Amino acid sequence: MAAPDPATGTSGRATVVGIGLIGGSIGMALRARGWHVSGVDLDEATLAAAVDMGALDRVGWDVDAEVTFVATPVGQLATAVTEALAVAPTGLVTDVGSVKAPVVDAVADARYIGGHPMAGSEQEGVDGADPEMFVNATWVLTPTAATDGDALARVRSVVASLGAEIITLPPDRHDSLVAIVSHVPHLTAAALMGIASARSTEHAAVLRLAAGGFRDMTRVAAGHPGIWPDICSENATAIDEVLSDLIAGLEAVRNEVVDGDRLGLLQRLETARTARISLPTGAPRPSELVEVRVPVLDQPGELASLTLLATDLDVNIYDLEIAHSAEGDRGVVLLIVEATQSERLCGGLMAKGYRPTTAPLA
Repeated sequence: MAAPDPATGTSGRATVVGIGLIGGSIGMALRARGWHVSGVDLDEATLAAAVDMGALDRVGWDVDAEVTFVATPVGQLATAVTEALAVAPTGLVTDVGSVKAPVVDAVADARYIGGHPMAGSEQEGVDGADPEMFVNATWVLTPTAATDGDALARVRSVVASLGAEIITLPPDRHDSLVAIVSHVPHLTAAALMGIASARSTEHAAVLRLAAGGFRDMTRVAAGHPGIWPDICSENATAIDEVLSDLIAGLEAVRNEVVDGDRLGLLQRLETARTARISLPTGAPRPSELVEVRVPVLDQPGELASLTLLATDLDVNIYDLEIAHSAEGDRGVVLLIVEATQSERLCGGLMAKGYRPTTAPLA
């Protein structure tokens, strides 16, 4: 049998350092594709759980690892990457941190390629690991002038084999962009959630009134808070710039509201709506999609019934949202499907007693 070739993304030997949500998911994804995966973590119970659930083959460093994925907290990345390079002297090392420039500046080694999978969930720890987490997810690689070309090609192939869509960016550019699309949105969600929570002491009903829009905006605030002080410290300059832009934008909105500038406010909201609809999702163009609104009772099993029906009808759901009513006993499920499949879905829903309505997405 020929030896495995990591350059083509086929199975080989890997080490994962830091067995949390992302590290555990990488381990599971690699093992599902035939890799032998070793794991390193400070917590022995976490390592034992990772072996039991199939995220790791064994515990400890692998000196023969062709690729090591470092998934420690951001503040520990440079130290862990340096150690990984020393432990496996012929292997390649990448990481999954959401801030890249400080690590790349600290580790100038041709075998190290900075990385950042734009994936995750609000779950914490290895118990939330999912081998399919990276399928169709964007995974950024941040090579520099010091990066070996063959090393980049190998890491790129391994990451692609996990199902990810890869883009390459300079480290500084990556950090500026994630401040916009990840770091500041999380901080904004936390601030908004804090306002609502504080007001709830005055108005007990405020959190019960939280509908789909509020829940969507603040969803990321449910994520593990422990990682964020490190992230904000490491990417402080970019985050500060984006926060300044956000504050200026909110001040402009405030002025439009206070001054009664209906036209200015409408133009701002229309521009935002157009930009939001145009976000890449991997789905068909908005003009090819339809929003199906299904009134439902707020009771166990309703959502499962709708998704199972869509599966039975071979209708793909590209997005789903639940809008709860203020009364709390009913709501509306919004399903985004292809226009060509919407009639089939609506027919099936009506046959089950639902009363769906449709509207073009754009």
